[in-house]
Amino acid sequence: MKKIIKISNISSPLKLTSKKFKKQLTPIKMLILDVDGILTNGIIYYSGSEIEFNRYFHTFDGYILKTLMKLGIKVGIISGGNSVGLCKRIEYLKIDPQYVFLGNEDKRKAYLEIKKIANLSDKEICYMGDELYDIPLLNRAGFSATVPDAPAEVKAFATYITKRKAGEGAVREVADLIRYAQGLHPEIEDF
Repeated sequence: MKKIIKISNISSPLKLTSKKFKKQLTPIKMLILDVDGILTNGIIYYSGSEIEFNRYFHTFDGYILKTLMKLGIKVGIISGGNSVGLCKRIEYLKIDPQYVFLGNEDKRKAYLEIKKIANLSDKEICYMGDELYDIPLLNRAGFSATVPDAPAEVKAFATYITKRKAGEGAVREVADLIRYAQGLHPEIEDF
């Protein structure tokens, strides 16, 4: 018989915050993310023609995305950028390719396509973005979030502004809000 470490009783300020947004977070079945400025710190660098433009990703965000998917929350990516490094990261995280749309800054069509494929309503989607062209998606999703460094116009359309910066666990923060509001806790096996 495997022993499980109980983590559901651990308190945190984020658990309290999740209660404030419980009505909006409870229906969430999918987290859709922008990449540059959300999953990354927004800095891109050229790694040569074999790799092209690349980004830094934080393990906090990667781990929680894998955890969310194990807990039944779908994950999607809509990014105006596209590169070998980004595709490798998406592949490594095992994000379902049907929920990945890259290389187009007009994200409205991709959002509607993901929504259709996943058979979800707007209220079942959480979207995170940080740029002006993310506003239509932030405005439409059931719960939306951005980061502290986002432009004021973007912040005005977000339901929630993270405490953590982009590329430094901001995605983890929102994913944890969803988990806490829905009472989702991964099983952590003990020795």
